Parts: sequence; structure tokens; C-alpha cells
Amino acid sequence: MTVAIDIGGTKIAGALVHPDGAMTAVTRRPTPRGTDADGVMAAVREVVAELARAPQWEQAVRCGIGSAGPVDTSRGTVSPVNIGAWRDYPVQERVAAELSARGARIPTVLAGDGVAMTAAEHWLGAAQGHANALCMVVSTGVGGGLILNNQLHPGPTGNAGHIGHISVAFDGERCVCGGHGCVESLASGTAIARWALAQGWTGPDPTAAGVAASAEAGDPVALAAFDRAGRALAAAIAATATLVETDIAVIGGGVAASGDILFEPIRRHLDAYAALSFVRDLRVVPAALGTHAGLIGAAAAAMMLLPAGNGGPATA
Repeated sequence: MTVAIDIGGTKIAGALVHPDGAMTAVTRRPTPRGTDADGVMAAVREVVAELARAPQWEQAVRCGIGSAGPVDTSRGTVSPVNIGAWRDYPVQERVAAELSARGARIPTVLAGDGVAMTAAEHWLGAAQGHANALCMVVSTGVGGGLILNNQLHPGPTGNAGHIGHISVAFDGERCVCGGHGCVESLASGTAIARWALAQGWTGPDPTAAGVAASAEAGDPVALAAFDRAGRALAAAIAATATLVETDIAVIGGGVAASGDILFEPIRRHLDAYAALSFVRDLRVVPAALGTHAGLIGAAAAAMMLLPAGNGGPATA
């Protein structure tokens, strides 16, 4: 069994995950607001305590922690944009201590949510069977991760595959990361809605979902907003595939829920960017896992990065 902890801006969830991906003792708490670092950790403690009451707790051999980022897996710390109380917070060390206090001295690993999603999709989702894959989350931000030679490749600090901050517009606008023309500044849900509004779009729902609905109805500005996002994503996907020879790109997240409104322009522009013979057959597909992808991903990352060993916590 693998203990899985999924930490995000709206909820903190946990489960015991079986080797086939089935989950036991699934539990969740709302992420505390208006509190300090210990107040947020208290919700994590509650999740771990509830998991420890499950009959299968004694079968746990490893723990995976998936968290919103930025993360630094070399130090076991997180600074989630959407959890203001945690800055360089030693979440891996704290979770390991909670596990140990409840009799589970097992290795732990920390993964960013994009890397966890990648591990999940390779294990049980749309990237299953692909030795080399890029998986992406396109939502409020744009994140991702890499599978290379059937291995999860998180990089030294856990941020490899962070495709949202590849620059695809040489003279593009400044990104929140400090760079210019990043994919995230062009293709995130926030960026899609912002650009559409700046071009005079006046839909009733000023979000990417609202822009998608207008695009479905044929609104030219809304369609152009998704074409712009699709082009940015296609350029980044092609660049990544050219660099490391991935043969599939899996896209999940809230913006991906718009379906062909997003995927059609990505695939169309990909024909222009993925021109070399070894990337010409690159496929772009929607993610297959839904509500529990974060928990499945935390478990999958732990299974890929950790042995079923014993003793104290480990880092990837």
C-alpha cells in the first residue's frame, strides 16, 4: 500500500492506494484560510490521522506527497502560490514525522502537482504504454512533467517538465515568473480570459470557461483567444518533443475541459511546429484521469521514485 497525500489550494486529501490503483480510506479536508503555517499543517495531520485508523494502515510501505508549487524536492519544501501561509515550508519532513508518530516509519517523497499528474497518467491514464511522454496541466497556470524511458523525470528540484515557463514569444509580455512570452502568459485560463476581454469580448462569464462557451457559439474573438493559446501550447509541445523525443502529449486541467475548442488549434498549429521526421507523428490527447488524479499521482510518483523500503524519509 502507498499513502497518498494531495495538497492544493482548496482541499487536502489522502488515501491508501493499492498496487492496482484502487483507493481505500479516501478522506479530505478544506485547505484552511486565514491561518498560519501550523494551521494549514493541522489539516494535513487530520488527514494522516484518519488514514492511520484504516485497517490497511499497517500495510503501507511508502508515502507520496503531491503539492501545488513551487516545490523544491531537494529540500522537501513547498511555497504554493495558493497557500500563502506556506513559504519554504518543510512539508516532507512534517508529514514523515506524522507518519512515524502513527507507527509508519516509511520512505516519503514530494512531487509537484504537474509531476504527480504525469506519474498518474503514465500509470493508469492516457500516457499508459508510452515510454516517453509529456503531460501538462492547463488551468489557472500551466505546469507539466516528463516520462523518459518509462521513468518519471522530476529533475534535481522536482521542476523538470515545467512547460508553462518555456518562452514561445520572443518579444512577448512579461510573465509572473519574470521571463517574457512564457506559455503560461499566453495559454493559461487566466491569460485566455484576459486577452479576450482586452480584444473587446463581452461574454457574461469573464473566465476561460466563459470564453470557451462563446467560442462554441462561434464568437470570433473567443475563437481567436483559443487559437492563440493553442498556438503557444503547440510551439512548446513541439520544442519539448524535439528536445527529448516524446511521442505523446497529454493535457489535463480546467482549460482542457473545453475539448476541441482547445485541442483543434493545438493539433492544427502542431503541424507547423513539429516538422522534423522524428516528431511528426506526435499525438496530443486529453488526460484520462479525473477527480482523484492528484491522489493517484502522489501514489504513482512514490512508486516510481521510491523503493518499498523501510527506515526514515527519503527524497528523490
